[in-house]
Amino acid sequence: MSAGRKISRRSVLRGLGAAVSLPFLEAMLPRNARAAARAGNPPVRMAFLFVPNGMHMPHWIPDSEGDDFEVKPILEPIAKFKSQMNVLSGLTLNGGRALGDGPGDHARCVASYLTGAHPKKTSGKDIENGASVDQVAAGKVGRTTRFPSLELGLERSAQAGRCDSGYSCVYTSNMSWRTPTTPMAKEIDPVAVFDRLFGGDDSQENAENRDLRDRYQKSILDFVLEDAKDLHRTLGLSDQRKLDEYLYAVREVERRIGDSDKLDAQEEDVPDYPRPAGVPREFEKHVKLMFDLMTLAFQTNATRISTFMYTNAGSNRNYKEIGVSDGHHGLSHHGNNEEKQAKISKINQYHVSLLGYWLEQLASVKEGDGTLLDNCMIMYGSGLADGNRHHHHGLPIALIGGGGGTIKTGRHLAFRQETPLTNLYLSMLDRMDVDVDTFSDATGRLDLS
Repeated sequence: MSAGRKISRRSVLRGLGAAVSLPFLEAMLPRNARAAARAGNPPVRMAFLFVPNGMHMPHWIPDSEGDDFEVKPILEPIAKFKSQMNVLSGLTLNGGRALGDGPGDHARCVASYLTGAHPKKTSGKDIENGASVDQVAAGKVGRTTRFPSLELGLERSAQAGRCDSGYSCVYTSNMSWRTPTTPMAKEIDPVAVFDRLFGGDDSQENAENRDLRDRYQKSILDFVLEDAKDLHRTLGLSDQRKLDEYLYAVREVERRIGDSDKLDAQEEDVPDYPRPAGVPREFEKHVKLMFDLMTLAFQTNATRISTFMYTNAGSNRNYKEIGVSDGHHGLSHHGNNEEKQAKISKINQYHVSLLGYWLEQLASVKEGDGTLLDNCMIMYGSGLADGNRHHHHGLPIALIGGGGGTIKTGRHLAFRQETPLTNLYLSMLDRMDVDVDTFSDATGRLDLS
């Protein structure tokens, strides 16, 4: 490339079996000042995060409304981002309720989380749910990115089996649905996600070149080094610094994936949803690697849409790493026992602390006149409120990020009780430039501006 030449936003650094996408650079803007002003806004990204078994609500929901709300203990780990988040209360997931189908709230809470639908009660192949909001967005804007969407988690998606009072395990382990009968299985192996983001287009070629890199102990960046050097010489100082920081981040994530202690083939650290061999042994390292990969995917515009499940619905894993040896699901049926409630709150707070790690990464990436976090909409929460009572109303929902400057943040927004959670999805779709009149059981849009 010659100096001053415009770079496409879809440009990649290429090498043997590698295609490393680039972050948002000033050189990608048109030369014409007016056109540059129009094109200078980075795209808006959306992410949906799910945690199981509800929340200890007294330690979540603020006592006051508006911008003078108090950050409760569960959200304390991300208190520094108070000005960049909204806590939303009063929202309901009616599709998660029994509606005549009896028990199965955990399966319904995740199946309906992004669809708003009431899943058909079955443990057979005749599953039926609804299309999820992320996939509605992916169907409209996904063609502009390498991947329409990215579905991630820590526990694999089931294809069959009976998991919750007659509901298929498919419901408990998938929150993203392309169609009412087609769930989007999530990827749980950081190596596979990394290769998908930075490998070539052919999966067989990816595997062969990963073996080659492993054999010679090379980084994927070693294969694109010459292309990176050529590009570096054509950039201004600001873009050179941004490129250097990005490539360092890619290499650091790659190194941490390689250094992480993996599960052995026979190990099962999660009693109800054992993870396969190859994924990181430590829960926290696993979460952080997945968040790092989501950051890189958003930063390079590889995708603008992602979902992440901390665990599958009804998970009974323990959290000995924070001093909680009891199973999470068992604790959620606390029967108002204060000791159990304190442990639930501790688990909730731990999950939020890991979210805080991701927010730090997003906020550290400069993009346009702001940061990557400014251009995101991250919905964090659960399809249950109090896990003991299996409430699907008054849900614990937080929306973090500025949505490209379209969301007024730093508030507790208390909506009228029984307001559909899907109303939020219409508001988020608007900000993704996805023009739809309605979605699932939505009755309107939430005012986030």
